[in-house]
Amino acid sequence: MSEVVITAEPRNEFGKGAARKIRRANKVPAVLYGHGTEPRHLTLPGHDLLLALRTPNVLIHLQGEGIDEIALPKGVQRDPIKGFLEHVDLLLVKRGEKVTVEIPVTVTGDPIGSAIVEQPLTAISVEAEATHIPTGIEVDVDGKDVGFTVNAGDLKLPAGVTLASDPEALVLHVIAAPAAELPAEAEAAEAAE
Repeated sequence: MSEVVITAEPRNEFGKGAARKIRRANKVPAVLYGHGTEPRHLTLPGHDLLLALRTPNVLIHLQGEGIDEIALPKGVQRDPIKGFLEHVDLLLVKRGEKVTVEIPVTVTGDPIGSAIVEQPLTAISVEAEATHIPTGIEVDVDGKDVGFTVNAGDLKLPAGVTLASDPEALVLHVIAAPAAELPAEAEAAEAAE
């Protein structure tokens, strides 16, 4: 689990004009909420936040004037064309607290022969301690044959992590590669022309 320290400043100006002014200074407006507290409006350094958000489920340690909190990003708004950060919603968490998050499922290895892997679920929901969220789960399909399947309940989760998704949900299966057009069918199509 990655934890990043970011300097936060309280924000007192609101609205589109204030948000644009913050973005021009290479900062990002943010809101910190959770645990029944009043939402707190913050300003965060844009570059540091952008780097932190490259890690899924990053734990952000906010420090600054009267601020010393740990948060998870819950909502990230980006400019649809240029991709820069416009706004971030942060969820307040405490050490030892359990949170439900989605983690990626990645496939390693190659199945036997021309079989291919079909992966309907690329992420699963798990419940884990806020400071020990796994970065992802790997499934090895090396040497597996057609018919091999993995359901969410079959995944090996790290200690202290429990599955929040349906255990019967299909994560991946190995299937036969689609057959190329048979030569006889190709000849029949040419003869018809």
